[in-house]
Amino acid sequence: MGLRQWYDAHIMPRLVTCACSQGQVMKRRSQLVPLARGDVFELGCGGGLNQQFYDVEAVQSFAGIDPHGGLLDEARAAAQAKGWPADIRQGIGEAIPFANGSFDYVVCTFTLCSVDDPAQVLKEMRRILRPGGQALFLEHGRAPDADVAKWQDRIEPFWKPLAGGCHLTRPIGSAFRGAGFDVEPIGQGYLPKAPRFAGWNEWGRARKPGV
Repeated sequence: MGLRQWYDAHIMPRLVTCACSQGQVMKRRSQLVPLARGDVFELGCGGGLNQQFYDVEAVQSFAGIDPHGGLLDEARAAAQAKGWPADIRQGIGEAIPFANGSFDYVVCTFTLCSVDDPAQVLKEMRRILRPGGQALFLEHGRAPDADVAKWQDRIEPFWKPLAGGCHLTRPIGSAFRGAGFDVEPIGQGYLPKAPRFAGWNEWGRARKPGV
């Protein structure tokens, strides 16, 4: 195993998990994740950071995928500690291994920044949702301020190799709209104490049209 592969397998997932479990990030997770109801799917569930926030009285079934095998062990351990059954698999968002219309809610937190093909991932999320189902999203991406966006463009090529392919410049709400979702924003803003080039967050509901 080369240095690059070793870093991606062992160091990068830990760094990303640490960054995504900071206090203000967890606070925003705690406000969004409990909105999930019924049959729930989580994209990028590795590490199990969201497990503590699900309402077990409202969730009938839980499933999730993540590409990182080591982080999946932590996700399964978190589910076991929570005391609920969970179908957690290794996989990628471009090919979600569940049938059409399987879920009432999809939860996606700090994941779309690092997928290879965000348009395909959003298409897959829409596919596995039932008509009227919702994707709950909390993501970081392209800032609305021109001076910050300029620095995002400059930094992103150096940032991606260190942060597991994380993009700084991807749109958030507009990407869901472009994929055919009806978006209801809940909040947006820069993450306190985070560098502004990496700190723009948007969170909300993206509803699949239908009854």
